[in-house]
Amino acid sequence: MAKVCWPYFDPEYENLSVRINPPRVSVDNTSCSDYTIVKVDSVNKPGILLEVVQILTDLDFIIIKAYVSSDGGWFMDVFHVTDQQGKKITDVKTIDYIERILGPKGHTEDGMKNWPGKRVGVHSFGNYTAIELIGRDRPGLLSEISAVLANLHFNVTVAEVWTHNRRIACVLYVNDDTTSGAVDDPNRLSIMEEQLKHILRGCEDDDNVVRTSFSMGFTHIDRRLHQMLFADRDYEGGGVTTEVDYPPSFKPKIIVERCEEKGYSVVTVRCKDRAKLMFDIVCTLTDMQYVVFHANISSNGPHASQEYFIRHMDGCTLDTEGEKERVVKCLEAAIHRRVSEGLSLELCAKDRCGLLSEVTRILRENGLSVRRAGVSTVGEKAVNVFYVRDAYGNPVDAKTIEALRKEIGHTMMLNVKKDPVSTKTPEAETSGWAKTSFFFGNLLEKFLA
Repeated sequence: MAKVCWPYFDPEYENLSVRINPPRVSVDNTSCSDYTIVKVDSVNKPGILLEVVQILTDLDFIIIKAYVSSDGGWFMDVFHVTDQQGKKITDVKTIDYIERILGPKGHTEDGMKNWPGKRVGVHSFGNYTAIELIGRDRPGLLSEISAVLANLHFNVTVAEVWTHNRRIACVLYVNDDTTSGAVDDPNRLSIMEEQLKHILRGCEDDDNVVRTSFSMGFTHIDRRLHQMLFADRDYEGGGVTTEVDYPPSFKPKIIVERCEEKGYSVVTVRCKDRAKLMFDIVCTLTDMQYVVFHANISSNGPHASQEYFIRHMDGCTLDTEGEKERVVKCLEAAIHRRVSEGLSLELCAKDRCGLLSEVTRILRENGLSVRRAGVSTVGEKAVNVFYVRDAYGNPVDAKTIEALRKEIGHTMMLNVKKDPVSTKTPEAETSGWAKTSFFFGNLLEKFLA
């Protein structure tokens, strides 16, 4: 009987081009007086643009301009970046980390661990269990979810919650309140899953409307939330502006055209600028199986203009109106998922099991609906950020804020901010996205000092 033998391939062969032509990374603070210029040249590979943009946004950098070219076998990127305060990147440790993680030895386990600060997004905690939830949103839902976890003696250490088009997606990291370790008991996980599904299901009988999952590894939270909502088809339904009446300046203008000369589809996005805008767009194009060959990103005051030259992974362009319309809808959804209209509440307190449940209960009892939330823990400090409106989607009045201050102000630090989307009380607003957008690193910096 004949025996089929397959040719042998050295497993290191696919890394040969990288070893021959290792990535070159430079961080330039001399060529431009206002921005730090980060240049990345490397062998092209699938997903490399998202990988680079993800690292820069995880460091809370603001991308002012970017030029991308990855036609052929080489990837060349130039980013003009600042920190959250609009200043150049001058910290030696941060610059060293950028050069190391984007360079030849980047993306290794040791490289990830050597960063001294907390990196937003990638959480390789080891002793934590990740929970993913998605279902139909309703007022008080986050309070019910956190109450279930508290009653089962699970402590929420990191969480991110997004709502869009009446859907909610959550990624939570929890540990056992007693052991401070990951929850690996299948019986406890089964009980938790059943109770969470019951809450998410609400009055609906169809199990397909809710999904829960558990994992022991790490995930990039923002990346995962985009994937979950995209898979949930949140871009469909009543449109992206059904829940909130955004000002005309906040509604994105997205055009899809064809570049006949080079055989690309050109996606042009013009909208109000905000933090992590480029990441959200590139993430969505990647999830839709499109490859970005060239891109030109710029910010002009409060507005952003982004242009992407793309093809599908099979080499095809967007030729039908249906394909173009789907891309427009998906990008609109990606842009609005992170828009945090209304009021933001930043709370800091000593971490303990049930803290999130207590805070969200108070918000619910005061008639507030959480549109987006972030939870982070460093040492004994817990930082919670909630973007809220009332149960009907209207801005929160001053009496409610005063009631919140009286109820929780004596046990927690409370900071109230007005988002630029709302203009009814300009005296409460702060200027600029960098001061009102949600950054874990910015909030925790004061406690790590």
